[in-house]
Amino acid sequence: MTAPAAKPSDDTPLDASGLVVGVVAARWNHDIVERLQRGAIAAVTECGASVVAASAPGAFELPYAAQVLARSGEVDAVVVVGAVIRGDTTHYELVSEGCASGVMSVQLATRIPIGFGVATVENHEQAVERSSDQHNVGRDAALAAIEMALLSRQRVAATRSRQIPDDEDE
Repeated sequence: MTAPAAKPSDDTPLDASGLVVGVVAARWNHDIVERLQRGAIAAVTECGASVVAASAPGAFELPYAAQVLARSGEVDAVVVVGAVIRGDTTHYELVSEGCASGVMSVQLATRIPIGFGVATVENHEQAVERSSDQHNVGRDAALAAIEMALLSRQRVAATRSRQIPDDEDE
């Protein structure tokens, strides 16, 4: 489990009023993902944002589902939740790396922040630990996505306030 000191230290409550956050949940490893999804949705609603829920077959498909939501124009941020548990083959590495790099590509291409709430773990016990009430990566990912959406909103507003209206140029 991640040591508490390793997590970001700013516990300032986020005011996400007016934001819409998409939460995309993989259906593979459903018992774990359901817990991650609950954590993500709880964080979003506690911050005052609205939720748009979607699902994908597994973690490998999460980047595409996130892209669909990001390009829809209806969300300010997206959170992906899933669980990739190591097995006896290289499938774990392919799925977890594909998911992580795909999500990063989507957020950079769409300019919509995406919180990465995918537990990539060695065994089911670790997955349970990372989807608990004490440490839920879905919740952490939702808070990160909201923070980045607020940063984006703040910077766009600041840029607009510095622009001179066209009629003042003459």
